[in-house]
Amino acid sequence: MRRDEMADVAASVGLGALAGFCVLTLCVSGDGGPLFTDGRLHAWSVAHRPDVAVALARGLTASGTGVVPYALAVLAGIVAVRTPRHRLPAAGLAVLCLASGQAVRYGVMTLAARARPPRADWATHASGWAFPSGHTTTAALAAGLLISAICLREPRGRTLFATAAGCWGALVGLTRVYLGVHWFTDVVGGWLLGIGWLGLWLCIMAWWLPDRFLTGPANTPIDPTEDHAHQDPGRGGRSHPA
Repeated sequence: MRRDEMADVAASVGLGALAGFCVLTLCVSGDGGPLFTDGRLHAWSVAHRPDVAVALARGLTASGTGVVPYALAVLAGIVAVRTPRHRLPAAGLAVLCLASGQAVRYGVMTLAARARPPRADWATHASGWAFPSGHTTTAALAAGLLISAICLREPRGRTLFATAAGCWGALVGLTRVYLGVHWFTDVVGGWLLGIGWLGLWLCIMAWWLPDRFLTGPANTPIDPTEDHAHQDPGRGGRSHPA
């Protein structure tokens, strides 16, 4: 994918996601109670928790915070650029995108001050307010960074890698509902914030970074006559005898 195409897509998707996030934030900032299908999905999760499923969900949800998302952000920065000397700055920008997105999420969480589901239904530890889900936002940003890097470089097997990253980001959010520590709309808010913040970040980076940062130094111009056989001056510039 070309940089201008990525910038246009990122801006459109990012603004749309942030618009949806703002609307959802207004909805949950009232009484903070369950919305839409929150109650039904929470009740289903509490009623369907075999030990094996809970253990798997806890392991997956743990990967949505701490070292793993930042490791994926660094990997995204390394994958996105072609020249070794630009890989460290690219990794730094990816980490900055993730960290700043987490800071925005924390600010919104404090302002919204939405309560979590009843503590008696929790199957894992949780802290802070509910909206938007921190694990979900972090995983969505990390997965989005990696998918964007894959789309930019277009390596072999890119569809498989991008799908795996996207599934991981989505499943981390769903485990928060399954383990009873978030309403489903908290998770939707995390997805929207992650996608929106990433979209704006990618748009700015696509327009601000110089071409050589992603593509490396310009190639040596190709002589247009190098692939043609040498012409005999005695033939008057024709490639075949008259």
